[in-house]
Amino acid sequence: MGDPCIICVAITGSLPTKANNPAVPITVEEQVESTHKAFEAGAAICHAHVRNDDETPSSDPEKFARLKEGLETYCPGMIIQFSTGGRSGAGKTRGGMLPLRPDMASLSVGSNNFPTRVYENPPDLVDWLAAEMVTHSVKPEIEAFDLSHILKAAEMHRKGQIKDTPYVQFVMGVKNAMPADREVFDFYVKTVNRLFPGAPWCAAGIGAQQTVLNDWAISSGGHARTGLEDNVRLDKNTLASSNAALVERTSDICLQYGRPVATPAQARAILGLPSK
Repeated sequence: MGDPCIICVAITGSLPTKANNPAVPITVEEQVESTHKAFEAGAAICHAHVRNDDETPSSDPEKFARLKEGLETYCPGMIIQFSTGGRSGAGKTRGGMLPLRPDMASLSVGSNNFPTRVYENPPDLVDWLAAEMVTHSVKPEIEAFDLSHILKAAEMHRKGQIKDTPYVQFVMGVKNAMPADREVFDFYVKTVNRLFPGAPWCAAGIGAQQTVLNDWAISSGGHARTGLEDNVRLDKNTLASSNAALVERTSDICLQYGRPVATPAQARAILGLPSK
């Protein structure tokens, strides 16, 4: 039996709406319910955004606070990871929820192209977000859309801007950014292993690439991300009925490669997070 695999469920994101899939959870109550089912299906990390009532993205700390309270109540021990992504706000509003001290938060350390815009992560904002995470004891998950982002994370780690063992997630399949390319993926893995020997890492695939990246990551000893933020379908013709359905599919891939699904306690130990 191989090492446990952490499954992260990205429950909502900033873009998918109920018009894309009625199962996309929008309100805090819907998000808590959807996450609870995904938690029971095996997800150890919840990657969370919040939305306004009209489904537009929000960075409202009050919404994040209510979501955190609900997840701690109904998903005991689950790792709560807030997004500081750029679609939800501008500048320092992106980190306005960090004083709530979630277990983790996403940290994009460089800019890149998205389908219709530039995903801007200027150095001064990156430095500020990283400093806020240090101040509030929030572990960053480095979202690497490009090789340079992994190298930047290594530089920040050397400078003490990123504490403890880094956790890098490769994001592949975003239009105009890095496609799902196996040789590039393998080089990412080698780069992380060279820069951060023994460090855990994760991978996320967008849209139809979700299962592709799940397969590559799990078979290569990494950890996996799934969820309706990245992909609203089970296959080309079938909408996913829930976040839990996508977690169950990822769990099946774990079993295929002889890797047990990590419990929240195991995930905390792997990532160096306090037990709960």
